[in-house]
Amino acid sequence: MKISGIICEYNPFHNGHLYHINETRRNGATHIVAVMSGNFVQRGDVAVINKFERAKAAVRCGVDLVIELPVAYCLSSAETYAKGAMYILKGLGCVDELSFGSECGDLSLLTAAVKASYACARKPELEDLMKLGNSYPKALQILVRQNYGDEIGMLFSQPNNTLAIEYLKAMIAVKLKIQPFTVKRNELHDAMMPSGKIASASLIRQLMESQTDDYDDLVPEDSSEAISACAAAGMVARFEHLERILLYKLRTASAEEISGLPEVGQGLENKILSARNETSLESMLLAMKSKRYTMARIRRILLDLLIGIRPKDTDAPPPYGRILALSERGRDILSAAKQAGTTLPYATSLAKLAELGGACKECSDLEARATAVYSLAQRTIQPADADYKQMIGLIK
Repeated sequence: MKISGIICEYNPFHNGHLYHINETRRNGATHIVAVMSGNFVQRGDVAVINKFERAKAAVRCGVDLVIELPVAYCLSSAETYAKGAMYILKGLGCVDELSFGSECGDLSLLTAAVKASYACARKPELEDLMKLGNSYPKALQILVRQNYGDEIGMLFSQPNNTLAIEYLKAMIAVKLKIQPFTVKRNELHDAMMPSGKIASASLIRQLMESQTDDYDDLVPEDSSEAISACAAAGMVARFEHLERILLYKLRTASAEEISGLPEVGQGLENKILSARNETSLESMLLAMKSKRYTMARIRRILLDLLIGIRPKDTDAPPPYGRILALSERGRDILSAAKQAGTTLPYATSLAKLAELGGACKECSDLEARATAVYSLAQRTIQPADADYKQMIGLIK
């Protein structure tokens, strides 16, 4: 038995994800557990279809167990996102490998980039570059290129390489001693043209917005069926559907509330507050955007404000693992975790996890609130209590 862990969003699940799963199997994995973002994703956006449908599609396409990454970690920097997922994998106590995609597909280069990242993060020149208006990721990339050359430096300009570096760093930070394995991505992140039957999730989401089935060849059949069913029920979500409540929330928030949000600092709170008189979501985002603050970071901050996420929500590791979907092999993973002495509670029911009290209750309440907000982002507004009413059964 070899259990491989994958950190993912599957927004939506496409042929590139299927290729990654197949390559992970070819590398010897008999069982696969995925830690998946829920209804909100790390780029500061809503997931195009809800977490339950994405999780079921993933299991039908080859994943054995899908565990949700709590929303506070989803809407965080890549470093916090990676650590949150790694804690959930560590809690199982039985995962042998971490499998992830990267543009370079070279583990030795990524390992060298980790060392460069640690070294450059301690250099005073990093702050100097940020004072010139560069975002932290851009400043780090510049410094790595200056000190370690173009080959290593260029890794920091590609999003999946950047995430891969954060995964490797997070494994060290949480002391998770498992074997890393990387699969070279065949499509460019956010590319607007497919490569054969492989396309970026960004392109597929754009095709979905056009309300055509032009994406059918780019996603597995089970994923296509999930997308079609959600579209027919008016359950496709878009960030833009939250425009009015985002404008309302910004206009009614206090300066203290803004300054206390995650990722707000270096005067960003003033830039956010100055945008409260804007009359559209687009103009509000543009008013906040600058060279130093990426659009993804701005969007995450707005969603943090809307949902009520605070910095303390990621101060400690996730308190539980909420199961979104599983197969018979997924049960095998949970049995192996029990035998290994899992350090976290894992369950399908959010209500049962909430009953554990303390941090579990706080995390589950936040998750339920996030889903209630997400229901407003769907084309047809959905009930607010889906997180507590969703039945999760074995997928065969």
